Amino acid sequence: MKDENVVWHQHQVNKAARAEKKRQKPCVLWFTGLSGSGKSTIAGALESALHARGQHTYLLDGDNVRHGLCGDLGFSYEDRIENIRRVGETAKLMCDAGLIVLTAFISPFTKERDSVRALLNDDEFVEVHVATSLAVCESRDPKGLYKKARAGEIANFTGISSDYQAPSDPEIALHTDEQSIEQSVEQLTNYLIEHGYINV
Repeated sequence: MKDENVVWHQHQVNKAARAEKKRQKPCVLWFTGLSGSGKSTIAGALESALHARGQHTYLLDGDNVRHGLCGDLGFSYEDRIENIRRVGETAKLMCDAGLIVLTAFISPFTKERDSVRALLNDDEFVEVHVATSLAVCESRDPKGLYKKARAGEIANFTGISSDYQAPSDPEIALHTDEQSIEQSVEQLTNYLIEHGYINV
């Protein structure tokens, strides 16, 4: 529960001023999909492309945040919810800093993704569903996690012993079993241009 004596302090330099200085419209690109779908790979490739264009970005990766920000969390249902809550609050602050934030998290539950959307303005949350089938993700299995999950060595593994609730109406859907990384990056970049987040 938030203490009633904790009051938000509005500083003189605000989100609009920071965004204007960076010549971009801040947003959070929320990549969601099964393990092995290509979330981190595509998010990283997009960040590289945006950086080359002179945009100001930051990539929050699911594995990386568990080394620090969420290092005390496991993979229970409750811990997964808290993991996304912390990342959502962090992404909100980075968006306030005027950045284009990319996040790569399985984030399997609709309710938790919607809770992050609710933290931001209407046009600041861009849900990106990396819609790769379970069969393709399992055939890739870059970390050997599916094999361990099938053997019962990993509990609550999304897609195997835990549910993945796919987005019903994402802003962007990427089909990595049909398109290349370059095509996915092009699709994402075109969306950002068309919706005024970055300039041509």
